[in-house]
Amino acid sequence: MSEKKASVHWEGAGKAGQGQISTETGALDRYPYGFASRFGDDRKGTNPEEILGAAHAACFTMAFSFAAEKAGVATESVDTTASVRLSKDGDGFVIDRIALTLKAKVPGLDDAAFQKLAADTKAHCPLSKALAAVPEITLEAQRVP
Repeated sequence: MSEKKASVHWEGAGKAGQGQISTETGALDRYPYGFASRFGDDRKGTNPEEILGAAHAACFTMAFSFAAEKAGVATESVDTTASVRLSKDGDGFVIDRIALTLKAKVPGLDDAAFQKLAADTKAHCPLSKALAAVPEITLEAQRVP
């Protein structure tokens, strides 16, 4: 079993408020976020969707590498991006799509086996399972020569 922790401190109200995100590892230590970094063009802070995308991409990438190893092939490189879409939903918002893009160099794996491995990994990655309420999670998988 593994349990990881993150915490947030927030000061102020709504749009004017500012938060700080910290993780127990210190990877994020009072990292700023707020309305402008979530809905505007503030690039000095982060936002929940960006962090969710990073977590999903990290989980999927590691799971893909382990799945390839289990299938008897080694990954040389695996790059994944996750694009998380936050859409208006009545008076609030909803995450309605996560688009994963995988580019991996896996010698000894033909394209059909590569695509199946990628799809199976998407279905079984712990973050994909946790995000099952998201209506659309797509995967574009490309083998790199």
